[in-house]
Amino acid sequence: MSRVHETASVAAGARFAEGVSIGAYAVIEDHVELGPGTSVGAHAVIHSFVRMGRGNRIYPHAVLGGEPQDVSFAGTETWLEIGDDNVFREYVTIHRATRIDRPTRIGSRCYLMAYTHVAHDCQIADHVTLTNAATLAGHVQIGERAMLGGLVPVHQFVRIGAFAMVGGNTGLRKDVLPFSLVAGEPARHYRLNAVGLRRAGITGDRYRALETAFRALRKGCSLDGLPETQEIALLRAWLAAPSKRGLTGFARRDEPEPP
Repeated sequence: MSRVHETASVAAGARFAEGVSIGAYAVIEDHVELGPGTSVGAHAVIHSFVRMGRGNRIYPHAVLGGEPQDVSFAGTETWLEIGDDNVFREYVTIHRATRIDRPTRIGSRCYLMAYTHVAHDCQIADHVTLTNAATLAGHVQIGERAMLGGLVPVHQFVRIGAFAMVGGNTGLRKDVLPFSLVAGEPARHYRLNAVGLRRAGITGDRYRALETAFRALRKGCSLDGLPETQEIALLRAWLAAPSKRGLTGFARRDEPEPP
């Protein structure tokens, strides 16, 4: 059975699966779907047109599904879709899409820390971490297992590749390569995200292939002749996809990595 605190405001059109809990003074509007085992903290707000899977944890004062901060938005029915087992900490804000055919999406097992913001039409893959006060503008794409440090602002339409790591306070105006570490002001690609790749089991020949690819891209060369590992295939596909912002530059070999 679901547990709803007596002070919570829950619209008649909201739908809950088994094991949902709603905290004190939380607000759940119409056209909301909460999967089994989801918990909504005190004073959190879930606006209309939000659907989410199982086991999500929404902490106090988070606001999910707000209308896009877009002056051209005309109030049409657009959605925010959320997968399973995500954590949304205090004061997280996520907006629904501007487009009817493509919801704002958060994957599964993501961790959004306090004060993070995900704007309209963003597409966030699985296992993504947004550290405190990271801020995504509209239409940002983030690949699987990427991690953004604290206070990172991301320009609209930027793509951040899978397994990338972005250092804290780094402003992103252009795309970030998969598997890489970006930091500094202006942002620069410094090296591979060695720690993240090792944790993901990307080691040995697979890691060395990525090292060769990174050196080639730093020199402005193609990826011809590289072994066709799973990671190289992903990198090729990512580079072939359209980009509206272009690619973040590379640090010089002798340029020290920011602390």
